[in-house]
This record gives sequence, C-alpha cells and structure tokens, in this order.
Amino acid sequence: MGREVEELNRRMLRARDAIDRGYAGPLDVRTIAAVVHMSPAHFGRSFRVVFGETPHRYLQRRRIERSMFLLRETGRSVTEVCSDVGFTSLGTFSRTFRAVVGQSPTGYRREHGPVGVPHCVQKDRTRPRSSSFGEAGAAAVSLA
Repeated sequence: MGREVEELNRRMLRARDAIDRGYAGPLDVRTIAAVVHMSPAHFGRSFRVVFGETPHRYLQRRRIERSMFLLRETGRSVTEVCSDVGFTSLGTFSRTFRAVVGQSPTGYRREHGPVGVPHCVQKDRTRPRSSSFGEAGAAAVSLA
C-alpha cells in the first residue's frame, strides 16, 4: 500500500471517528470534510471509496443504531429518542428507521426488549445489515 493510500485511509478514519463522536448533533458533509481538510465533493467521493457508503448514509446508520439501543434499553419516548440521536423531524426519523430496520420505531420497541448478553454480542446482532436502505424489509435482523 502506497503512502498516499495510507494517508487517505487515516484521514477517512478521522472523519468516521468525528461522525461517531458527533452523530447526535447537526453534522453535514462540509463540516466533516473540514475535519480532514478536504473539499466536500472530494471528501464525499473518498469516503465512499474507503467505506462503501456515503458520509450521509453512514451518519444515518449510526443514528439508527443508537436509536435501536435507546428504544430497547430505555423507556424514553420515540420523540425523545428521535431528538437524542440527532434527527430534527419525527417524520424523517420514522421513515429512515423503517427503511433501515424494516419496521417502525414503536413496532421495533414492542418486539425487542432489553438484551441480556454482553454489549459486543448485542451490538453485532442488532446492527442493521443492509447496504441499502430499501433492502432492510427483506432481510430482518435476527437475535437468535
């Protein structure tokens, strides 16, 4: 692996870490690109090449993963969870959640209670598996 490729990978990892830390706040491609000193367009293309998804899609997935945990493990309302994970619109949150998970936030909460296994196993088993938002309905996440 060449030095340029290594540097690009390091920059993309820094950007992904910034998304992971700040997912609950207002983030956009321009803000994240500034973290790694790249133009937004070049950053978006590079992120997709390195991680296989756009920065926006990655951010949405991280928010949905966190919301899945909050819905399972807390008694917070769907509206509170929506706000806690960085969505500003309950409608957008519900639509995105359904596209990724395959069911509504309320339906997910009803069917998935707290999980009594180590956190690392729980995270692996409950992570959305689809690479495209539209495929989640066909491939339901299994806790078995």
